[in-house]
Amino acid sequence: MSNQDRKAIFITGSSSGLGRATTKLFASKGWKVIASMRDPKKERELGNIAGVTLTALDVTDPHEIEKVAEQVAASGGVDVVFNNAGYGLAGPLEGLTDDQILRMANTNMLGAIRTTKAFIPQFREKREGLFINTTSIGGLLTVPFNSIYHATKWALEGWSESMAFELSQFGIGIKTIEPGGMKTDFFTRSFDTGRHPAYDALVNKVMGIIADPKQMAAYSSPEQIAEVVYEAATDGKDQLRYIAGADAKAMYEMRLHLGDEAFRKAVAQQFFGDAAKAA
Repeated sequence: MSNQDRKAIFITGSSSGLGRATTKLFASKGWKVIASMRDPKKERELGNIAGVTLTALDVTDPHEIEKVAEQVAASGGVDVVFNNAGYGLAGPLEGLTDDQILRMANTNMLGAIRTTKAFIPQFREKREGLFINTTSIGGLLTVPFNSIYHATKWALEGWSESMAFELSQFGIGIKTIEPGGMKTDFFTRSFDTGRHPAYDALVNKVMGIIADPKQMAAYSSPEQIAEVVYEAATDGKDQLRYIAGADAKAMYEMRLHLGDEAFRKAVAQQFFGDAAKAA
């Protein structure tokens, strides 16, 4: 494959987890990868991989997004934009500050929306290109005490589905990846919490179940989810959603099988037991 023929991908949130694994996988397949992260100076590994270019990007900064999109266009453009930057936020709504809520909306939701908007003109001009957005199985179903995280992921699901209509008119694709649990440092590095004494016992119960070692054993590695991203980027299918990971597939199948209301009651029972009846 000549340099001319090499496909290129732009990735946000490349410093860890899925973004990092996806950067390595696409580079190993001969793609040019522009891996963006808030502070490339701290990165010791990815910049040494053939085909990988590091760039600084804070997805909460609209001007920086536009500037980076212009730089990418000037350097030859890309075929795929992978909106992956994001993090988790758990806790009761009463325990969250307005700053925490705004920061999450800015990163998880508006980061993907603004990055997409900045790259659309390049794709529209050539009438081809693909956006892939990391949402979550948490964009299709919910667990307790993650309301703002779910709000951002459900928003991305609806936004992506609507965008598919308008982008398809210009030959541009958009897809979503819905990972389940991932064996990463997500719960320490990419996680924020809020606490309120009225909810402490309930929150501890819920987080204990989510972070239970048996539960975590069912999670996928970032490398396994990266394979699904690669599939979405290369299969040529007119398909919006790619549910990724055995746990995610099982949970979503259960929701479809039981129906929304019965599934919601089953989740309440799982996390709260008899306390669910009192709720």
